[in-house]
Amino acid sequence: MEFNPFQKKYKKGERRVAIVYPNRYIGGIANLGLQILYSKINEVAHCERFYSDVFGGLRSVETGSKLSDFEVALFSLQYETDYFKAVEIIRRSGFQGIKIAGGPCVMENPKPLLKFFDAFFIGEADEKIQEIVLAKDVEELSEIEGIYTGKEEKVKRVYCKLEKHLEEEIIGDGAYGRSFILEIGRGCVRRCSFCLVRQIYAPPRWRDVEDLPEIKGVNKVAIVAPSPTDHPKFKEIVQELSELGFEVSPSSLRADAIDEELVEILKLAKVKTLTLAPETASPRLSEFLRKEISYEELRNAVELSAGSFEKLKLYYMIGIPGESVEDVLKIVENAATFKKSFPRVEISVNPLVPKPHTPLQWLGFADLSEIENKISILEKESKKHGIEFSTPKLKEFVIQTILARGDEMVSDLLLGKNYREFLDLLKPIELENTLPWDFIDHGYKKSKLLHEFLRLIETLDKPYKQFEV
Repeated sequence: MEFNPFQKKYKKGERRVAIVYPNRYIGGIANLGLQILYSKINEVAHCERFYSDVFGGLRSVETGSKLSDFEVALFSLQYETDYFKAVEIIRRSGFQGIKIAGGPCVMENPKPLLKFFDAFFIGEADEKIQEIVLAKDVEELSEIEGIYTGKEEKVKRVYCKLEKHLEEEIIGDGAYGRSFILEIGRGCVRRCSFCLVRQIYAPPRWRDVEDLPEIKGVNKVAIVAPSPTDHPKFKEIVQELSELGFEVSPSSLRADAIDEELVEILKLAKVKTLTLAPETASPRLSEFLRKEISYEELRNAVELSAGSFEKLKLYYMIGIPGESVEDVLKIVENAATFKKSFPRVEISVNPLVPKPHTPLQWLGFADLSEIENKISILEKESKKHGIEFSTPKLKEFVIQTILARGDEMVSDLLLGKNYREFLDLLKPIELENTLPWDFIDHGYKKSKLLHEFLRLIETLDKPYKQFEV
């Protein structure tokens, strides 16, 4: 059962708008952005929600109404692999209204989806959503800032100021459990070379403490932001929540922000898992990723936290240019050392995906056989040391890369064509090439991004074979 303060009865003549999350309910209900849109749409129209694991995405959660009964369908695309389910829902539902896609994947590169949607919104829709859903047709839609229909030569991404936080939310059993989602910031002050967030949600913004709501009806609060410990009043926020009796679940923390005071605050807030993202165990590769977290800072964070949490979770990447087997073995070696301080240690390792709009967008995906070998090594070594290891599904990351970097031709993949026919998209991209996503203006200069990429290549021990500088 869920609590929904925004649901309302349909009134004859109201525009019917569907929000479609082409993935599981557990993830969709934990997405605050969708809750904001849902609440704002219900102020001017009638909105209902669809999830892929509820009636197959073909009927709504609220009333069981068919998707085909709605006039507008808004698809939120958070992950490239969600495209398959989105296309399936469109085709199976027989939906004939206006189909609009948004979300981080659309802000990244909507070209592979042009065949399936009438329009795309490039940016944060908080302040535009009511205008979007009330547009009578695609022609009227195309006049709205941030809308891309496939005809525009350039589209400027829309960002918004963070308004006062939602006072109420839909409360359901989501990815953080039955909790209130508290967004304390958007964008990131860090400059990690692999991260899409730094570009598509720039500039970084924090919510003032006075803009945060009075939380009722739940015992748990999930704090979300790309790097929550960078909020100037992060400790104050967590401490206040814990003093009010809430269990707090923050997203990944920076190791260099962990000190004795923060550990005590997190303990009072009943945090059970300490989640850190060193990304690599190699100082050399850390410089390439511009993560700016040293092993000493990571070790210090672990030692300060010893005995205070039930579990340590560590996020890493593999397939970084110049990465050796020794660098990969070091991941498990470090985790085994940390296991002396934590009863449970889990490492989550994903292959590096060279994302559009990042300095690494010109990189190729790592050699598949090498990645498979490294995953196998990690599985074996983790088991030997009693470390929990979540095995990445390599095929999914290959497909993610293809969809992130492709153009209109990639739409055939979403219609059943074998992904192996698109493996050329895993290769490095020539520096002078026009890129499918160049039409999106995220506020940066491509020449500056290229300069940063070439500087990063210079940090490698050996020249990156495709781009010797």
